Amino acid sequence: MKNTMTAFDVLVIGELNVDIILDDIQGFPVIGKEILANELNVTLGSSSAIFASNLSTMGRCVAFAGLIGEDSFSQMVFDSLTQKKVDTGFIAKTTHYGTGLTIVMNYGMDRANVTFPGAMEQLSEKDITNSMLSSSKHMHLSSIFLQKGIRKEVVRLFERAKRLGLTTSMDPQWDPEENWDLDLDVLLPYIDIWMPNEVEFKKITKSGSLSEGIEKIKQYANHIVIKDGARGAHLWTNGELITRPAFINRDVADCIGAGDSFDAGFISEFIAGNDLVRCLEIGNIMGAINTMEPGGTTAFKNAQQIKELAREKFQFTY
Repeated sequence: MKNTMTAFDVLVIGELNVDIILDDIQGFPVIGKEILANELNVTLGSSSAIFASNLSTMGRCVAFAGLIGEDSFSQMVFDSLTQKKVDTGFIAKTTHYGTGLTIVMNYGMDRANVTFPGAMEQLSEKDITNSMLSSSKHMHLSSIFLQKGIRKEVVRLFERAKRLGLTTSMDPQWDPEENWDLDLDVLLPYIDIWMPNEVEFKKITKSGSLSEGIEKIKQYANHIVIKDGARGAHLWTNGELITRPAFINRDVADCIGAGDSFDAGFISEFIAGNDLVRCLEIGNIMGAINTMEPGGTTAFKNAQQIKELAREKFQFTY
């Protein structure tokens, strides 16, 4: 069944949390000792919310389905998404669980995270109605390992989306338990664009290289996009592995949300029907722009500003 009347370009299903970001940290935490951080930023977190916000900033019409608590953090989530013009009508509240929270400790190009999952673990596949799915042309899901309720029936969720005529994408993100257990053989046929980073791809496919991992899953995968940091990004499609180099920002504020911003750039072009290599390039430019400001969303103001930054900072025109 094909969607003919839709309110949104993309329905994002995902976790919601607030990030408490610590920068300029004097050393590494040691049990029984105290260290100092000289900079603090409290902002909208979660890979899914960063993706949704930046996709909306690019001019796409985005709705979000998720679960948060009835607390002060929940209002920050709503306010932040609304400011980015993301529709929050499918976000539910619960009094039984708190809103998710992540403490992010930044160390240059890398970071350490501690996450309180709270309500994000409680959203289930049954909470995502056919009416929600039918409201959009495309469904994107991030952070499957944090969303234990969704994970139980994730194959059914993607199967329903495809049956209703949506295109689909998933960014699996990190597994805090490091089990990396996904039934790829039954899941990937329902995912048009699968978007792990290089480490996640190797972990989930239990492979030592990209070529080994692709060989294992190519018989049931559609398109695979692998984010590879400063080495750019890779696209496996139609039996071919294509790489496009990263756009390098020499003055990095932090890398929080860079992968999610890449996803936003790629999917923005994908739903417009553009060539997948072009999608890869726009993903790379969005990831680079992300690193110009702290946090995952502050670098992006509107579609025109994004194009101007791409041209002026990275000599890229689109």
